[in-house]
Amino acid sequence: MNEMPLKENEELICYQISRLQDLINEIVQCCEDKRLYESQRFGVPYAELKCLMLFDGERYLTVKGIAQKLDVAKSRVTKLINGLIEKGLVERIDDPRDGRIKLINLNSAGQKKSEEVADFHQEIHTSILLQMALEERKNMLSYLELLRAAMEAAKEQFV
Repeated sequence: MNEMPLKENEELICYQISRLQDLINEIVQCCEDKRLYESQRFGVPYAELKCLMLFDGERYLTVKGIAQKLDVAKSRVTKLINGLIEKGLVERIDDPRDGRIKLINLNSAGQKKSEEVADFHQEIHTSILLQMALEERKNMLSYLELLRAAMEAAKEQFV
């Protein structure tokens, strides 16, 4: 008699695991679609946009600092910065305290572009939230916090 509830519970867990995988894959796909659209909309490859958005609240960044924030090699950052320079969005200047270091800063076109991207992000997230009623939004945010915490705990367990 005890076998039936255990089997039902096992089947439920298997279904829930499958559903979680499907939902996470669908959410990731939505994010990837947004990245593609964003890149096309702003005429900048996504990696360069991501680099551009690092300047939020920062006057200057270094190649080393960008590499650390993006978790990529400095050579990759150099290519990203060169692409942004070619597009007229950032400038490379000498550090007045250390001539060996180059500082990267947004110029006015880069500042405008990063503001446009930030506005776009705000617009998307507003649209997402407004698809739901107030109570649903509160629950969704609470459950996303719970999911994030569970994912962090699982990462600690497996990494």
